[in-house]
Amino acid sequence: MGSHGNDNLESSVKIPTIKFTKLFVNGEFVDSISGFNLSLSLCDRSISMFLLVCHVDKEDVDLAVNAARHAFDDGPWPRMPGSERAKRMMKFADLIDQNVEELAALDTLDAGKLFSMGKAVDIPSSADTLRYYAGAADKIHGDVLKMSREFHAYTLHEPIGVVGHIIPWNFPTTLFFLKVSPALAAGCTMIVKPAEQTPLSALYYAHLAKLAGIPDGVLNVVTGFGPTAGAAICSHMDIDAVSFTGSTEVGRIVMKAAAESNLKVVSLELGGKSPLIIFDDADVDMAAQLALIGILYNKGEICVASSRVYVQEGIYDKLVKKLVEMAKAWVVGDPFDPKVQQGPQVDKEQFDKILTYIEHGKREGATLLTGGKPLALGGKGYYVEPTIFAEVKEDMLIAKDEIFGPVLALAKFKTIDEAIKRANSTRYGLAAGIVTKDLDVANTVSRSLRAGTIWINCYFAFGNDCPFGGYKMSGFGKDSGLEALHKYLQVKSVVTPLYNSPWL
Repeated sequence: MGSHGNDNLESSVKIPTIKFTKLFVNGEFVDSISGFNLSLSLCDRSISMFLLVCHVDKEDVDLAVNAARHAFDDGPWPRMPGSERAKRMMKFADLIDQNVEELAALDTLDAGKLFSMGKAVDIPSSADTLRYYAGAADKIHGDVLKMSREFHAYTLHEPIGVVGHIIPWNFPTTLFFLKVSPALAAGCTMIVKPAEQTPLSALYYAHLAKLAGIPDGVLNVVTGFGPTAGAAICSHMDIDAVSFTGSTEVGRIVMKAAAESNLKVVSLELGGKSPLIIFDDADVDMAAQLALIGILYNKGEICVASSRVYVQEGIYDKLVKKLVEMAKAWVVGDPFDPKVQQGPQVDKEQFDKILTYIEHGKREGATLLTGGKPLALGGKGYYVEPTIFAEVKEDMLIAKDEIFGPVLALAKFKTIDEAIKRANSTRYGLAAGIVTKDLDVANTVSRSLRAGTIWINCYFAFGNDCPFGGYKMSGFGKDSGLEALHKYLQVKSVVTPLYNSPWL
C-alpha cells in the first residue's frame, strides 16, 4: 500500500550544522529570560535527533514588542523611502538564493518536508515573494478626493504599526514570507512566532535579514508554544495587528484575545476541507493526477488539500481504478531521497490524529480502497500510507473534519446541482477545484462555490499576484496579491479648507 524508498539511503545531502537556536530580538540572538528550552524532534534518516531551542514566555515577547515598537516609532524603517526598503528586501532575497540548500534542509529536518521540493520550490519562490513586495514598496499611495464642499482632501496609506505574525509548521518558509514580505514593504515592524515544531528556518531568515540591512528591531523572531508565546502576542496591548495561519479552533482564541486587549486588527487563514469536483467530460488521467497530488502533496499537511473528491457517475469507476493504482505506486520514505514523493508526518501527535480519523472512517461505514495503515520504514518515523475511502457521506467525520494527512474521501454524484450542494456542505471555504471541458459548467460551478480560491482544470495554482484566503470558518483577510499589502496599511483622510479657489 504505497511503495517506499530505500531505508538505507546513502544520500549526498549534507545535513547542516544548526547555527541558530536562540531568540532573535532587536538584531541579536539572545537567550530567553527564563532559560527554558523546548526539545525539538528532528527528522533524520538514521537516528532520532533532538535539539534544544529557546522557549519564550510573556517577558520575552514584551522585549521583542518593545524592540519592534521602538523601531516603528523612532527608527528609520517606516520613514525611509519605499525604494530604499525595496533595495534591502531585494538583498534579503538574494541572500536566500545563496543559501537554498541549507534552508531547504532545515525545513526537511523540522517538518519532514521533501528536500527536493524545498530546494526547487519553497525556498526560491519565497525569495520571489520578497521581490514581488519589494516592487510594491515605492508604489504605496492614496487618492486625491473630490469633496462636495470647499475642501481639499486626500488619503494617506500608512503602515499599521507593530505586527505579530503567527505561522504554522506545514510550510515554515512559504508562510513566513507570505506574511513578513508585505509587512516589510508597508514599513511595519514585526514579531514572528514560528510553530514550535519548525523554528529553525525562521531564525536563519532573521540572521539573513540583518545581513541584508533590515534595521534592528524591525524583524524579531520568538520561538515557543501557542498558549504562552502566541497568546502573549495576541493579547499584547502594544501590537497593532496580528496575522495568524493555523487551525480554526486556535483562530477563535486569537480573535478573542485581540478583542479583549486593544482590538488589534486580525487576519486569519484557517482550516479547509476543499472539494474537487470532476465531471464526466474530464480527461481521466489528468483528473486522477490532480486528485492524487491534491491530497498527497506535502503528505496531506496543507490547508487547501483536495480532501473531498466528488466524481460524476459516468466516469466514477474508471477514475477510481486509476486513482487507486496511482496511490499504490506513490513512494513514501526518507524526505532527503529525491525519488521519494511523501515523507513522514510532522510529529507523533499529527501521526496519531490521522490514524484515529482513518479508524473513524472504517467505523462509520466508508469503504477503504487502499492504505489505512502506518508504514514502518526501518522501525521509526511517522509515515502513513496514502489512504482512499469511497462511498463517503457528508455526515461522516472524514468528510467534515480537516484531517491534515494523506486521507482522501471519495463520493459519486449525478447532477451539477447535487455536486454544488454537496461541495458547499462544509463549515470551511478555503479552496475548491473543478475539472471539466465545458466552459458553462466551469462558470456556473465556480460562481456557486463558497470558497476563496477556485481552481479550474488545475490545483495548487498559487502565485504572488493572486490573493489567497477563505470564506466562512476558513477565516478572513488575504495573503498574496496587493490585498495582502493593504492588510498592513491603514487609510488616513486629510482635509483642508479651500479659500477663494476658482474651482472645487
